[in-house]
Amino acid sequence: MFLRLTTLLAGIFLLAACETAPNATGDAAGTSASGSTTASSSGSDAAGTGEMTINEELISIGDRVLFGFDSYELSASAKSVLDDQATFLASNPSVRITIEGHCDERGTREYNLALGESRASATRDYLVAQGVNPARIKTISYGKERPAVIGSNEDAWRYNRRAVSVIN
Repeated sequence: MFLRLTTLLAGIFLLAACETAPNATGDAAGTSASGSTTASSSGSDAAGTGEMTINEELISIGDRVLFGFDSYELSASAKSVLDDQATFLASNPSVRITIEGHCDERGTREYNLALGESRASATRDYLVAQGVNPARIKTISYGKERPAVIGSNEDAWRYNRRAVSVIN
């Protein structure tokens, strides 16, 4: 019995040592996870090479748009950000993105998943109308499950009602 227990524990420790940390798609500061693909740009990175990663470039032009309460209508400022994203995607034809739809904490889980999908779809539809190939864009809804800002007030809710473009 002791030998079996020791073998089991050794196996568990071995598997735990092999585990890799998952990649995050965002954080409370409103930045997306960075990849290792690089694109020429006029910014600078931590290594001092003068190039930003493709994710950093997308973030610098704007990787998210915000929505009003109970709405998936794109505002003028959201369309401006998406115009910049469309230009970025046109100049980087191999880049594929996933548009994540998010909601604030109010409403049921099911309602917010549907609203998040509508926000992601409205964002995708606008990019497609600007000439981006729809095959390059996936959508997903996280509803209220992944808030960018923790809190139960209008400031937090405003930043959680969003669609975020993430490079695949």
